[in-house]
Amino acid sequence: MQKFLFIFMFSCSLFAQIKGVVKDSISGEPIPYVNIWVENESIGTISEIDGTFILEAPSNKSIVFAILGYKKKTLLASQTATVSLQPTVFNLKEMVIVNKKETKQVEIGLLKNTTFQAFDNGPKIEAKFFPYEKAYSKTRFIKEVTIFTDSRKDDATIKLHFYKVNENGAPGEELLTKDFMVTLNKGVIKHKFNLSNLDLEFPKNGLFVAYEKLLIEQNKLGTKYQPYVLYHYAVRDFFYTYAYGIWSKQEAESPDKLGINEPAITLILSN
Repeated sequence: MQKFLFIFMFSCSLFAQIKGVVKDSISGEPIPYVNIWVENESIGTISEIDGTFILEAPSNKSIVFAILGYKKKTLLASQTATVSLQPTVFNLKEMVIVNKKETKQVEIGLLKNTTFQAFDNGPKIEAKFFPYEKAYSKTRFIKEVTIFTDSRKDDATIKLHFYKVNENGAPGEELLTKDFMVTLNKGVIKHKFNLSNLDLEFPKNGLFVAYEKLLIEQNKLGTKYQPYVLYHYAVRDFFYTYAYGIWSKQEAESPDKLGINEPAITLILSN
């Protein structure tokens, strides 16, 4: 018994409460909403608005810090009191004048099933796939994104992501170079966000649109985090989930049941 207790106490001692702050390496300003996780483990958190974070993790592991617009960084847990992330330098191509008319538009990803469900998902990104169709050549710009949510708070915040499709059919490179943050109103609402000024073209091999739920104090209500993104049943055999640095393909329960619950997201395309 004594030997068992010694081993148990020793294993527990490997876990520690890691506290720190993430900052921009150039400006010194705090960086909010950074994804932070233990390398090769399903343990993670997100930095708060002031850049601070707390993570319960093994003290002998490496911690990964990643956010759009900055270079990913991996540090030992003992080196994370102050984490400086280097902004990504983008080589700007020759300026192209985009001839947008916005005289035509079409909504895609329409929800044929109006029965919605809400899931209390953890710190993950869940993506809905939009296949490309030839007809989109006439309305090739992404004008608007809509998302259905159920929130008990007026100031709940989430990230929206837009991914190209990689060679394996999974979410690949992001279309944006900075985070697209949106604030949601209280209630069960269909939110619309205008993307016209971003000049996003619908990729010819399809597009993944995803949301990222942020487990931060601003979104906390009691013991739960807001908002709940609504899902609907769709005749599709997969969707993708990203957590702790890895994309996972979520497939239908069985071959004869080609349906899944996917995020209730739609897009409006224009010319």
